[in-house]
Amino acid sequence: MKKPILSPEAWAIVEARSHDPFAWLGRHYHSEGGIVVRANKPQAEKMWLLPKGDGAVAMLRIEGTDIFEYHWEEGDFDSAYKLRIENKEGHTWEEEDVYRFSPILGEMDLHLIGEGNHFEKYKIMGAHVREHEGVWGVGFSVWAPSAGRVSVVGNFNHWDGREHQMRVLGSSGVWEIFIPGLREGEVYKFEIRAQNGDVFEKADPYAQQMELRPNTASVVHYPKAYHWGDDEWVKKRAVTQAADKPMNIYEVHPGSWRRADGEYLNYRDMAHQLVEYCQWMGYTHIELMPITEHPFDGSWGYQTVGYFAPTSRFGTPDDFRYMVDYCHKNGLGVFLDWVPAHFPKDAFGLARFDGTPLYEHADPRLGEHKDWGTYIFNFGRNEVRNFLIASALFWLDEFHIDGLRVDAVASMLYLDYSREEGEWMPNKYGGRENLEAVEFLKQFNHLVHERFPGAVTMAEESTSWPMVSRPTYLGGLGFTMKWNMGWMNDTLSYYEADPVYRSYDHHALTFSMVYAFTENFILPFSHDEVVHGKGSMPQKMPGDDWQKFANLRLLSGYMYTHPGKKLQFMGLEFGQWPEWNFDSSLSWDQANFMPHRGLQLMQRDMNHLYKDVPALHEVDFDGGGFQWVDCNDAENSTLSYIRRDKNGGIVVVILNLTPVPRYGYRLGVPKPGHYSEILNTDSELYGGGNIGNAGGVMADDQSWMHQPHSITVTLPPLSCVILRPDDEA
Repeated sequence: MKKPILSPEAWAIVEARSHDPFAWLGRHYHSEGGIVVRANKPQAEKMWLLPKGDGAVAMLRIEGTDIFEYHWEEGDFDSAYKLRIENKEGHTWEEEDVYRFSPILGEMDLHLIGEGNHFEKYKIMGAHVREHEGVWGVGFSVWAPSAGRVSVVGNFNHWDGREHQMRVLGSSGVWEIFIPGLREGEVYKFEIRAQNGDVFEKADPYAQQMELRPNTASVVHYPKAYHWGDDEWVKKRAVTQAADKPMNIYEVHPGSWRRADGEYLNYRDMAHQLVEYCQWMGYTHIELMPITEHPFDGSWGYQTVGYFAPTSRFGTPDDFRYMVDYCHKNGLGVFLDWVPAHFPKDAFGLARFDGTPLYEHADPRLGEHKDWGTYIFNFGRNEVRNFLIASALFWLDEFHIDGLRVDAVASMLYLDYSREEGEWMPNKYGGRENLEAVEFLKQFNHLVHERFPGAVTMAEESTSWPMVSRPTYLGGLGFTMKWNMGWMNDTLSYYEADPVYRSYDHHALTFSMVYAFTENFILPFSHDEVVHGKGSMPQKMPGDDWQKFANLRLLSGYMYTHPGKKLQFMGLEFGQWPEWNFDSSLSWDQANFMPHRGLQLMQRDMNHLYKDVPALHEVDFDGGGFQWVDCNDAENSTLSYIRRDKNGGIVVVILNLTPVPRYGYRLGVPKPGHYSEILNTDSELYGGGNIGNAGGVMADDQSWMHQPHSITVTLPPLSCVILRPDDEA
């Protein structure tokens, strides 16, 4: 055998800067005839070639390298050969040659990726346990178009980027390799050599599992083991989540809802405890603050690194599947907060992924959120847009999620969001609208609704951008619903005022009905209202403790009788006294004692009433479901209105927004007969004074407030009273 000669291709592999090691390593026809096999093993002291059906033959190390070669001078042999390796410690093992396998991605995959239309990209990108050419292992692929070299590193190769150097597939910018013998649970990263020679490690953008922080590596996940039991729920979702059905969302931060001896609950334990509590309380859905993997607890999940990985803080991806499955089997929907607006600058994440601004804009006027210290996605780049849409569809597909609440939509829509003059770039028409983000949101909503009937999308959008929750074919953004941030701000501003001044700000509560049906609104009292020194809800309320909790009960009654679906952050239902702290459990002990217990019981009754009475939920997005009785009684700070269902059924709601009881208060009603009090927030069961209309009231024929009949009622202090005609009970 002739002594091998060191080639330029070999040097590129030795120096870990090859963009196509498959062109030289593996099995090839030799220029002088026969077959040559080459392998690069930095840990190897000796190596043998094991052709199928033949004995082992020793391979020759190319001098000055870790590359071994054998020239089979005559004939040929089966491509399914193996390698035997002995390291310096004398340990010997056999393995398949990585470089004998063909690419795992096809031309159609690459074409769709380039177009930005591979919406099941999560099934091919990243790391996947698979059988390839008759051998089981893990296929790896990553998009890094400006990289000089990419390798897979992990415990299996001693984190040595020289060993498993990947090949780039044409001009796609996609690098791939199949490593036989690897299994689920392997820890890995991509080692990238930038064009300037810098070498660094990155977590897999498509990883479906990641290590528990502070570790940052990706983990090979094989999802085929889980067997779902929620088929019935998924089939009925288009009906149960329709616009005329109740939607009462309990917003949950999984790390601080409840803990066990100071430790996080596992997804499975959390499922059982959350379902039991939400069923008792009467919520229809839970919404989880972002569980997409994130390195920093204090970001609450809103600075995402793993867009395809449920955080490992609470267990494995299959543990999370169990949680969703268990919720569905017990009649509880699951929404996720999803964050496509921005991402953190952590060195192991998406930032400057291949040494260049890849997922983000290069220009900081387009690519950075200074307020948040994060990068903004480049929504105009096909591959980036595809990455985000694939992430959204992934959660609906792989985890049966019922909907996504999109965070910080306003920051996506406006190029000048939180920027001073000169710090932003106008669009091609000279405007402030981010046209690329608008098209991305439209495509996202269209695909979600097309592929997952009944799934909902919700926008946290705080401006007057038109038609956020109108279909894309009508020119809207296509969201199912929009958070009503204006209602939330006006309402809290009003309730935080001393009742003696409320008559001067009466319009703060009536103004919402001017625009209530311009969008499909969710009424939110979210985590944002009880953090960063804003105080807890009880702390916001004026007066002594009795008045504070009377105000909270009144506030809840107002929210649940106002048109719009509902969202309430955990702890608000029992009036947790301290401001929310992400790093500790809710103060559940407070819920055992008055007045917290009273608020919780009132909230529970309100939740069930909201679900059981069609007039409170069937016509939320249409003016036919609401009618003022009297919106002008600013002097007494009272409001009264009617809620209607699709069949003409009604409830009458009266709010007394001062601590002064009002007796003999006449109110117009549309129907004759007896009206029963179906909820009174002043009940002694809730910690109130038990003033009200326990025996109900009889309507007379005296027309009042443009209604053909009227009733005379007692209004307790700081209360919400709901009445219903007996013939509708």
